[in-house]
Amino acid sequence: MKNLTEIIADFEPGVELRYGANPHQKAQVLRDPKAGGIANAEKLWGKDLSANNLFDADAAWGLLYDLRSDACVIVKHANPCGVAQLEDRRDSFLAALECDRISAFGGIIGVQVVTGDLAELITSKGNFFEVIVACEYTPRAMEVFRQREGWVQNVRLLRAAPPRQTETIQSITGGVVVQEPDPNAADDEVCFLSTTEREATEEEYWAALLQWQIVKHVCSNAIVVGTKDRMLGMGTGQPNRVQSVRLALEQAGDAAKGAALASDGFFPFADSIQVAHAYGISTIIQPGGSKKDDEVIAAANERGMAMIFTQTRHFRH
Repeated sequence: MKNLTEIIADFEPGVELRYGANPHQKAQVLRDPKAGGIANAEKLWGKDLSANNLFDADAAWGLLYDLRSDACVIVKHANPCGVAQLEDRRDSFLAALECDRISAFGGIIGVQVVTGDLAELITSKGNFFEVIVACEYTPRAMEVFRQREGWVQNVRLLRAAPPRQTETIQSITGGVVVQEPDPNAADDEVCFLSTTEREATEEEYWAALLQWQIVKHVCSNAIVVGTKDRMLGMGTGQPNRVQSVRLALEQAGDAAKGAALASDGFFPFADSIQVAHAYGISTIIQPGGSKKDDEVIAAANERGMAMIFTQTRHFRH
């Protein structure tokens, strides 16, 4: 792993931002031109960016490139509030939007290609997004954003290259923490372990795998609920895991029946399994490793649920 001196040696002066996390904070970006990603994105349209715009755009871009090329991601306050990967990007956007329309307003969209038809959907009445990040915009898409009443310069259009996995840097009081990147959660598949009497069906398995890929990008304690092609609900940032479970399931509502639930860390107690079953969850995917794994597995067996241990954790702080 590179040390901090080696990493920052590649940085070049960037640009002054509109402001930092808050309007009273000044901020600027330093760029590694070889790394691609959001720091090196080209702003094609819109007013200046704030630090929060960049943080959210980076979160969207990182998740998007852990998924299929036809996926669409919507991020708000650094967490995905809508994720879907269907056969058409327009359908993916609509499915991602339906996950949480309220949170999506004013959020950030990540999608690989924006066509004119997709731009029309994005700018439909009642929608507004702060930033769109894509690899490519068609001329018609650019025209739609520039001419849409009420949007104009308020939406920023970023053209970015695929992100390259590099060491991450986080500041703490008096210093910084440098760590290796967390690889794509789909790579964990080789270590997946079925732990319950009932194994997941093929459809349940693919639903669990997608939710496992998504949960890596949600701030801990992270829980996501969904199917093989979309997220339905998300719980994040709670000091206890069962509360995140409740939040994700309440958001998913009746759609949680038969869906998969992913947890970024192990379940310390069986209470989360009981809550998940009450909402109709059929499959759970989690790292395992709790002292009470046996109780958690037994609770799933009692309820006829399938459970997969990934044997890998993906905390995000």
